[in-house]
Amino acid sequence: MEEKRDKYPRKEKKDIIFGIHPVIEAVKSQQELNKILIQKGIDKEHFHELKEVLADQDYNIQYVPVQKLNRLTSGNHQGVVAYVTPIEYQNLESIVDDWSEKEKNICILVLDRITDVRNFGAIARSAECQGVDAILIPSRGSALVTSDAVRTSSGALSRIPVCKTDDLKNTLFYIQQSGIRLIACTEKSALPLHEINLRGSIAIIMGSEENGITSDLINLSDVRTKIPMHGEIASLNVGVATGIILYEKMRQENL
Repeated sequence: MEEKRDKYPRKEKKDIIFGIHPVIEAVKSQQELNKILIQKGIDKEHFHELKEVLADQDYNIQYVPVQKLNRLTSGNHQGVVAYVTPIEYQNLESIVDDWSEKEKNICILVLDRITDVRNFGAIARSAECQGVDAILIPSRGSALVTSDAVRTSSGALSRIPVCKTDDLKNTLFYIQQSGIRLIACTEKSALPLHEINLRGSIAIIMGSEENGITSDLINLSDVRTKIPMHGEIASLNVGVATGIILYEKMRQENL
């Protein structure tokens, strides 16, 4: 009996590498990896060398069923698939220190748990168009920079520095202590956007559509503001909301 084949062949992703030894070599060469997926219950003998290489590394590692790996590639993945980032993540502290030395204003866009890659790309496009100096994202629980995100951003993610942090709250505290005001855009605020001062050095915090900004980050912020709305729908798409607040900042600076 002839083997049944998929009517629509799987399209291989361009931003992954798979197989134990290719992933080991990527780690050894300090290649930037968004995350590493490892098959649950993988053969310990084959996994031993990879485990040793990863021992003191700070990669985002997830253990997943083999079916998930099979959906990502038709190749012999040996229970390991890694996502390669198409950009080099930047160090936010260095960016902040550099701008402080130059005594220039800086605008940082902070994305708290934005998980949709297309939203992320669209937000980055608006950020680049409206003069944002850097984008900050958490290392986990957030969309990372993939080839799909770069395409959606029309290349903006290759032009604007993107920074990752393992502890978003601590990084925002550092930003705050560097003289940069934290502006949280949240519907929980009573202060409309057009009534706040967006001039000078600021970090604008945008939260996920599902849960908004984490309460710890709202409490840390210097100013909380909301976008006034007259319709019955409770919230805007985060990409649209980001574009509005960035436009308002640019408008105020050009007055």
